Amino acid sequence: MDLILFIITGAIALIGAGAMLISRNAVHSALFLLMNFGAIAVLFLLLQSPFLFTIQLTVYAGAIMVLFLFVVMLLGAEQVENATPDRLAWSRPLAMALGLALLAVAGVVALRTPSAAVPDSAQALGFGEPSQLGKLLFTDYLLPFEITGVILLVAVIGVVVLNQRGRKL
Repeated sequence: MDLILFIITGAIALIGAGAMLISRNAVHSALFLLMNFGAIAVLFLLLQSPFLFTIQLTVYAGAIMVLFLFVVMLLGAEQVENATPDRLAWSRPLAMALGLALLAVAGVVALRTPSAAVPDSAQALGFGEPSQLGKLLFTDYLLPFEITGVILLVAVIGVVVLNQRGRKL
């Protein structure tokens, strides 16, 4: 059962990532990225890590997507639309079907008994506990954590500078 849920969720994540890359509309790309973040959150739930599931939804699907959409709206990229008909008309029903499948998988995983899915050794090691994650994040992985924050900051500043350079003041 775990393998089937993993395959379905992984397929949703891959389809969301692919659709994000081929979408010409920046807002649609951001929404496909949101679908991908949701699928990744369900994968954390499959690993019986409810803390990472919650963090994935609140930080990435919440805060980071708001930041991306803010930058897209700041640039006015959502207004760049062609008068031609939508070439990706199939994306709306596909997104709805994949979203419903993702919710169904999340429901099945949430209703499953947690002790039957996680081996005793993983529970003994404290897999997915906030204290263990915090310890690893701020000891072994502090440098990648800080570098990621700097990269995100530089990317937002770069987008704003590039946008201002193109405008006539």
